[in-house]
Amino acid sequence: MLVKLSLAGVKSRLRDYLVLFSGLVMAAAIFYMFQSMASNETFLKSNSFISSIVIIFYFGTVLLSIITLVYIFYANSFLMAMRQKDYGMFMMLGAKTGKIAQMIFVETFFIGILATLCGSVLGLGLSSVVNHLLTTKLAIQVQHFSPVNEKAFLVTVIFFAVLFLIAAVANASSIAKKPLLTLLRENSTPVQVKRRKIGLLFEAIVGVIFLGLGYLMMDMLMTLQLFGIAGALVTIVLGTYFVFHSVIVFILSLLKKVDTIALKRLNNFTLSQLSFRMQEYTRILSMVAMLVALALGALTVGLGFRNEIPKMADAVAPYDLVLNNSQKVDQQKVADLRPTSNATYQFKEDADNIYYVTDEFDQEPITTVEYQTNGKTAKKTYTGQEMQENITTQDAIRSVELPDQQSKEIHLVSATDFAALDLPIGQLQVVQVKDFQDQLKSIQALAKENEQNNPSAVGIEGMGMSGQKASAYEMYNIFFSGLEFMGFFLGLAFLTMLASCLMFKILSGAHSDVQRYRMLSKIGTRQELLKQSIRREIGVLFLGPGLLGMIHVLFGLQMFSAFLSEPYHQLWVPFGIFFLLYFMYYAVTVWMYTHLVLEQQG
Repeated sequence: MLVKLSLAGVKSRLRDYLVLFSGLVMAAAIFYMFQSMASNETFLKSNSFISSIVIIFYFGTVLLSIITLVYIFYANSFLMAMRQKDYGMFMMLGAKTGKIAQMIFVETFFIGILATLCGSVLGLGLSSVVNHLLTTKLAIQVQHFSPVNEKAFLVTVIFFAVLFLIAAVANASSIAKKPLLTLLRENSTPVQVKRRKIGLLFEAIVGVIFLGLGYLMMDMLMTLQLFGIAGALVTIVLGTYFVFHSVIVFILSLLKKVDTIALKRLNNFTLSQLSFRMQEYTRILSMVAMLVALALGALTVGLGFRNEIPKMADAVAPYDLVLNNSQKVDQQKVADLRPTSNATYQFKEDADNIYYVTDEFDQEPITTVEYQTNGKTAKKTYTGQEMQENITTQDAIRSVELPDQQSKEIHLVSATDFAALDLPIGQLQVVQVKDFQDQLKSIQALAKENEQNNPSAVGIEGMGMSGQKASAYEMYNIFFSGLEFMGFFLGLAFLTMLASCLMFKILSGAHSDVQRYRMLSKIGTRQELLKQSIRREIGVLFLGPGLLGMIHVLFGLQMFSAFLSEPYHQLWVPFGIFFLLYFMYYAVTVWMYTHLVLEQQG
């Protein structure tokens, strides 16, 4: 009987439980995905380059664990608030407190375990998608990766089972301690909303000042360092709280005094509803705003690191492709790249010396990357005459030579002297293309062929392989792709849970709003006007934290200016992803709220 009552309770609030369920499923799925990559020993041993980013996935797991813990307790408290009247009715009919506590325990734990199992299955799919992206979109070759990971599944189930066990005990204990009258009438308890205007104005000013200080500290992070991070965190959190506790309430009170706005249709009712809600929504809106900043920040920075890969490769490699002894390469393959620059330098070498023609470098000056005193790099070109006059500039040639050539003494000679040397002729070819990433596969194939043609280049890692840009790109790609995926999936998890939390809070007050909408309907208010009021009211509740969170991100990106050359590049991509998902939650919330307050009037 107890199990039947618990399942009946879940069924009666199925839509409300589905909101919680979706957030928990996504959290479990992403948790499993992170674990499946970081704990797959066979995969890591066979792909040593991937092991360098394992710490990234563990770090993401810790962040996800913390926010999941907060989300579970917060979302469950909303559900308990919605069902406590039902529990009170059971107690009036003679149910013992212990039995009610057991029923709550069963409901909470059942939903949690079911969400964890579904999330783990979804995590298998996400892991497969990540593997596909790693091997195709990011051009990373991985071996022995399997989305099915028993260890990751076990860790995920145990972690979430412990969380739900704690949540179930806490929920059962909380309901058991409340008196019967409190359970029956708590949702009807009025909220004190009257506040002095001078207090609102003072809080509004303080909130704006705190936000300004926080944004300033983020802008000066390189100077303030750890103090700046701690100071910005404290001031922005406080400023966010005061904005929702006073600034928005103050603006709403001003709008209610403007007759052209307040007296139009149901605007006065909508403004009054918002003013009433803001008193109890301050904490949830503040939390959602901070989570929006985290979610959108993770998306933006993750994609920002992705954009840095070609820039960093370009900063350390002067050419898109270097072909040593290019006389062994089919030049049609090079022509297929449609190069914008294609220079070939002849050379002859013996055991200790290597000879080049001065005029060839005069006609096609060689480009090299030089490190400046500020730690940045700059590209410079040198002619043959300049390299003859300044021997140190000959490093421009050494940077694209084979390792066994770099120790030899360079001689820049005339064409006549070069022809007189009784040595075989080799060719050094350097190529630039219009779009490196577009031609990446072809360039990688030629770089591989160059390695096969020159045994001394085999086994040299990273940029040491004859200055190949493809090698530098692959090295940066391996590391930053981990940051990109962590940012994307953490952002997705944060967004899912924050939107679910806000949805829960709004829907938990729907039952107490039925009477207000019923009264408006009885006096002749059209259904369309009621629906419009609902859309506007919920729109403000979603727009407030969303907009403030985006402002936090815009200022917060200054903290990453030391790591990202263009932190604001292509902001429309992460902002577009955020807006799309956030709007979906808004639309679902409006639909569910409308169903609850308008269809229950009869």
